[in-house]
Amino acid sequence: MKQDQKDFVKINLSDNGIGFPQEYAASIFDSFTRLNPADVYEGTGLGLALCKKIVERHNGSISAQGEPGEGAVFTILLPL
Repeated sequence: MKQDQKDFVKINLSDNGIGFPQEYAASIFDSFTRLNPADVYEGTGLGLALCKKIVERHNGSISAQGEPGEGAVFTILLPL
């Protein structure tokens, strides 16, 4: 895949988890952001923030598309 005349690899990861409303797609990558109560779903809100940091340190990008109750698709672009 080419973007801005550079070669990139595109990785799509999908799940069939709880999903999320699309209006939260950007904020789920912020540290300690939780869309659901901690007593219902475990986690610290750091996982996706760490993924974003790692991808950006490799000059890439990460995005997400979700649907409540249907799961999510995460797209990672990394330069070759």
